[in-house]
Amino acid sequence: MYQYDAYDQKIVDQRVAQFRDQTQRYLNQELTEDQFRPFRLQNGLYVQRYAPMLRVAIPYGMLSSVQLRTLANIARDYDRGYAHISTRQNIQYNWPELARVPDILADLAKVQMHAIQTSGNCIRNTTTDQFAGVVAGEIIDPRPTCELIRQWSTFHPEFAFLPRKFKIAVNALPDTDRAATAVHDIGIYIVKNEAGEIGYKVLVGGGLGRTPIIGSIIREFLPQNELIAYLDAVLRVYNLYGRRDNKYKARIKILVKALTPAVFAEKVEAEFAHTKTEAMLVPAEEFARLASFFTEPAYQSLTDSPTALTDALSSNKAFALWYQHNTHAHKKAGYRIVTLSLKRTGVAPGDITSEQMLTVADLADQYSFGELRTTHEQNIVLADVRQEQLFDLWQQLSALGFATANIGFLTNIICCPGGDFCSLANAKSIPIAEQIQRRFEDIDQVYNIGHLDINISGCMNACGHHHVGHIGILGVDKKGEEYYQVSLGGNSNHDASLGDILGPSFYAEEMADVIEEILNVYLDNRQENERFLDTYRRIGLAKFKERVYA
Repeated sequence: MYQYDAYDQKIVDQRVAQFRDQTQRYLNQELTEDQFRPFRLQNGLYVQRYAPMLRVAIPYGMLSSVQLRTLANIARDYDRGYAHISTRQNIQYNWPELARVPDILADLAKVQMHAIQTSGNCIRNTTTDQFAGVVAGEIIDPRPTCELIRQWSTFHPEFAFLPRKFKIAVNALPDTDRAATAVHDIGIYIVKNEAGEIGYKVLVGGGLGRTPIIGSIIREFLPQNELIAYLDAVLRVYNLYGRRDNKYKARIKILVKALTPAVFAEKVEAEFAHTKTEAMLVPAEEFARLASFFTEPAYQSLTDSPTALTDALSSNKAFALWYQHNTHAHKKAGYRIVTLSLKRTGVAPGDITSEQMLTVADLADQYSFGELRTTHEQNIVLADVRQEQLFDLWQQLSALGFATANIGFLTNIICCPGGDFCSLANAKSIPIAEQIQRRFEDIDQVYNIGHLDINISGCMNACGHHHVGHIGILGVDKKGEEYYQVSLGGNSNHDASLGDILGPSFYAEEMADVIEEILNVYLDNRQENERFLDTYRRIGLAKFKERVYA
């Protein structure tokens, strides 16, 4: 993973000192709330329903065990003993004391971490596939590209105060997208052209929230060395033409739609003619330098399916189910990618305690070269586990509560913090997730239903990405009461689609019944080997609506 150089460390340390002074001046009433707001937002600090919320950047989801231990200690010493993994692979604390936030940032800086640009109208954390670099089929490892974007976008003076927040995702797999790339402000797909040259397909104008839109392709192939010049051109066009008079119409997706993708692309190309200078082109040596931070660990020469694994799979059904659903093929023989499910019933999806973080850090050291990843689905990945060690790891994860064999299934719910914490939320999200999980506690029933994504958001900001859930749930407010709107048919993969609204919203206590009836319609109509999304796309919304509102 990327390691700071002296320059990186210096600017992060300087930012901590600056924010310490800014915070003290605010607490001394030398700065007004309006004056302090841009300072705190640029340092990842929100004012939530009951307390501040601090969002810590996890660049493209990569963490070392040392960093995770620091995050655990912060949760224990400065918060209420837990943290939350967001859909952008970041870590959030819900209860820090404002006066102590500079101390938290100082502790983060000691292990090459920060909260810079995790909020505010700037370029946020760049995300990618949680299996990056260890899964077969990638064009190239996307992490060096993510790191290039991170270095370009951090403290970029021209893009510190954009019309609205800005999010970028990178994907390197031709047939799978675990990063929801198509619903980002900029979605970057690493591709090869007919000559075998590596470059990028660029989508612009994707996003969820109040106006959900799938991104539009504005460049089918961009040479690798031109990426930063092209991104600069896109951001300049957005900065020039994006609306600032209405925050609900300020995202780049609104601009692209208003101009049309073709006209927007023309403006970008015209700007690109100016930004594509020699100084803005990325030399091959720089890509090589960045790639040097993502070299393979000291893998052993192993064979697949060692005897110890084969014996354990045949003798222990629970382990076999976990292996089937929570582990993934690795590009190296004898290794497996392991996903730790943070979706145990009765726990807020994506939450992890300080004690659990400390134990996971130990497991990363013991089983996965001291590294781990956070995921868009609010889970954790150990990417390099020897197959012969899987049974031992599973036993420890079971004791920890992270071995629920539900990755890819309906109880692996993506869920924002909702009205329990967020001041923007119209309704609670976490109790709805738990209600659904409890209704489907029978794991055999869950497996019979098959692959299914349920996403829950507490408001139209769509932090739970409800628009692209196979089943999406949105909390809405009706005269002070909490209701829930359901959408069907969303998808965040390569064939991305936005869900269709089922109809009028439902009371909170109805939600498990509603989800069960939706799934009954699917089970009654599915054909052989069809997943929920396949059946929905074949039969359409009407049959579901008829049954649910009967």
